[in-house]
Amino acid sequence: MAISMDNLRKGKKYRLQNYGEEFEFQVMEMPEEGVYRVKDLNTLEVYHLHDLIRYGKGKDFDLEEL
Repeated sequence: MAISMDNLRKGKKYRLQNYGEEFEFQVMEMPEEGVYRVKDLNTLEVYHLHDLIRYGKGKDFDLEEL
């Protein structure tokens, strides 16, 4: 079941599916409202969540807590 971006919490782990790709990440910090700095659980790369949804939300968009 999909959750809203507003429900993301620091330290929690999530799975995002969009345009056929799947990402598992942990929220590291939220310096501003609506800005999430996340760490990829597979590659340990740190980036902003908006980079994953930069090109929009596909028909298969799903966000769930692990």
